[in-house]
Parts: sequence; structure tokens; C-alpha cells
Amino acid sequence: MTKAKLYYVYDPMCSWCWGYKPTWRAVEDALEGKVDIQYLVGGLAADSDQPMPQEMRQQIASYWKKIETLLGTEFNYDFWTSNTPRRSTYPSCRAAIAARKQGKEKEMVDGIQKAYYLQARNPSDDSVLFDVARELGLAMREFEHDYYSNRLEEELQDELRFARGIGGNHFPSLFLQTQEGLLELPIDYHSPESTLSQIQALIK
Repeated sequence: MTKAKLYYVYDPMCSWCWGYKPTWRAVEDALEGKVDIQYLVGGLAADSDQPMPQEMRQQIASYWKKIETLLGTEFNYDFWTSNTPRRSTYPSCRAAIAARKQGKEKEMVDGIQKAYYLQARNPSDDSVLFDVARELGLAMREFEHDYYSNRLEEELQDELRFARGIGGNHFPSLFLQTQEGLLELPIDYHSPESTLSQIQALIK
């Protein structure tokens, strides 16, 4: 019997994914060996060299405040004054895929999130992503080659199409594939138990 598969659609620079992280880790740990888990990058915002408009900066900072209030998630608001923010998350998605090739996707995402939300570093910048990869001990020549390669760009676009195709248009999203078909699961930011009980009922 084929094991069920759980798709986790995320973006490394999605603040709601950062807020969901403790709950997601608990879900992931509880499902180890029971369900195949596949990460899919969501591609929240395409490549851009343009500074983020002030109105958008204020809007995103307000999301941070909301998540902080609802979930107790930590954010470093120095990011908004110590960087030139850009609406560009594809670079961090490429970095996640490049790290995946070395078996370090989760570690890379964790490093990007900490750099962004706790250390006020800008993961829209290649230099920050490369620093994070270096801090994780990745093979840098291989990482750099993969990050800039046409092949990885094709993989990114294929993954975005697949994620969109199953309904992963908002982040985080969860989709469970069983023999009965594909089902989107509601995200419970507070309780891993509700997600786990739903999955266990579906895979029996």
C-alpha cells in the first residue's frame, strides 16, 4: 500500500509561515515514518530590484504585528529601517531548492527565517542567502552553481506550477494525497492536534 503524502506549500519569506513554524514542526515530527512529507516553495513574490513602496512596507509590518499578537511570534522590526526592502521572494525559494539538493532544505528555510525575522537581514539579497548557506556549512561551489543555473530556474517554475495546480495559492497550505484523492487541510496555527487527528482519520 502506497504511503499517503502531505504537501507543505510555503515561502521562506512568508510571515504566516514563520508564525506557523512551531505548530508545523510538531505536526511534522508526529508524522515521521507515517506519511511522506514534501515541501513545495510557493513563490510569494517574483524577482524585483525595486524598493518596496512605503504603503506596502507598512502593510507587511502590520501583518507582523497581527501574527505577534495572535501567536506570540517574535519579529525584529529593525528590518524596516536597516534595509531597503523589496517585494521579492523568488531568490529565497531558489536558495531553498539549491539547499534541498544537499539535503538541507529545512535548515536553509530555518536560516532564512531567522536572518529575516530575528536578525533584520534581507533575504531578497543574494549575498544574505549565500551567507546563510555558508553558516549552514553547505558546499558553496555547488550551492552557487545550482542557485544560478537554468536547470534550477526550470525546477522552480515547475514547482510553482505544481503548487498552484493543486490549489497552493496561499501560504502556508497543506494538501494530503491519499488513494482517495487530494484534500486541502485547514491550517490551525495554534494546535497540531487538530491537523494530526484529521490526517490520521484520512489515512486509516
